[in-house]
Amino acid sequence: MNPFLEAQYHRLGISKEVLSYGEKIEEKLKNRFAEIDARAEYNQLKVIEAMQKNRVNAECFHISTGYGYNDLGRDTLERVYADCFCGEDALVRPQITCGTHALALALMSNLRPGDELLSPVGKPYDTLEEVIGIRPSKGSLAEYGIGYRQVELLPDGSFDYEGIRQAIHENTRMVTIQRSKGYAARPTLSVAKIGELISFIKTIKPDVICMVDNCYGEFVEEKEPLEAGADLIVGSLIKNPGGGLAPIGGYLAGKKECVENAAYRLTSPGLGKEVGASLGVIQSFYQGLFLAPSVVSGALKGAIFAANIYEPLGFATMPDSVESRHDIIQAITFGQKEAMIAFCEGIQSAAPVDSYVTPEPWAMPGYDSDVIMAAGAFVQGSSIELSADGPVKPPYAVYFQGGLTWYHAKLGILSSLQKLYERNLVNIDKV
Repeated sequence: MNPFLEAQYHRLGISKEVLSYGEKIEEKLKNRFAEIDARAEYNQLKVIEAMQKNRVNAECFHISTGYGYNDLGRDTLERVYADCFCGEDALVRPQITCGTHALALALMSNLRPGDELLSPVGKPYDTLEEVIGIRPSKGSLAEYGIGYRQVELLPDGSFDYEGIRQAIHENTRMVTIQRSKGYAARPTLSVAKIGELISFIKTIKPDVICMVDNCYGEFVEEKEPLEAGADLIVGSLIKNPGGGLAPIGGYLAGKKECVENAAYRLTSPGLGKEVGASLGVIQSFYQGLFLAPSVVSGALKGAIFAANIYEPLGFATMPDSVESRHDIIQAITFGQKEAMIAFCEGIQSAAPVDSYVTPEPWAMPGYDSDVIMAAGAFVQGSSIELSADGPVKPPYAVYFQGGLTWYHAKLGILSSLQKLYERNLVNIDKV
């Protein structure tokens, strides 16, 4: 290693032993990293093509206020998103506060009292439990007379096709498919697998709306779920597609009717997409989307590096060190509270923002147990920036994601390992 680089790592608290271990792991990953770079190049060209097709220009970056009528930048960006993700239409707004809000918007606007929502991939992410009414909450789907049922995945992580067939009936209006694992111990779904599931569902009930929670999955593969038959995809701009620059926002893309329904729910009947000022954040939405493919590639490299760092040390990883990747999340099961907390402390200490604070478990809104979260981010809660979190309960699994650059992701993983190494929670000398 370059002596100047080595010295810089040492100034950031990385010991010679931890750095040497990390360098050996990185050397083995060169071919996989090259594949990620090639995919990022393809996705970068795809984004540029969508921007060129829709004639993005400097006037698109102007600020709109008030009602936001005739906001050129907002309307053009939504056409860019529609083309980029292969949808008929898109809704991309700063008024959508987060991924959970975007998903709630999609569900509440496309379901009516008496309808039923089906999840064929088991229980959705924790924060959706209150949206649906699995856990009682004000304004949930359940309060509006919208039913819900779920079909668990089989023990090997595959779809229970017979169970799904039996769960679909005349009131099944919408199917929600969570692409990423969330806090569940199951594989993230590839676009191809999602396509197989949707094709099966459509043979049973062709008019059912298939929605995919696309959070953490954008630009990880060459194709997106709309290209595999989904009617609607939903995500957050402070995850992959915002490229680390979007300060807030969410998106929906897909069938025109589904997107219009969401627009009328977001604003008001009779108004829909016509209103909603961009309030000076629109340029960051464009530039973030432009950077997203390369940012996602850095996060992917970090996730793979993490799996290959921790798996030889005896910790279970999901995906494992050699599996293909379909989102940017890396789960590592430590089996003990102390190791989980040490990992998060290491991630926090590597941050450019709030590196000096110590993350502690707390009762986060929307979760059923204390959660620890390490996130020294430029944008609060941004999951495309280097972060790690998880519920502090057995089996003490932590979920690592993000890194606006590969180099920062690498530093974060090495810092996490350094914390465990200093506390004698790992033995890297025998690996």
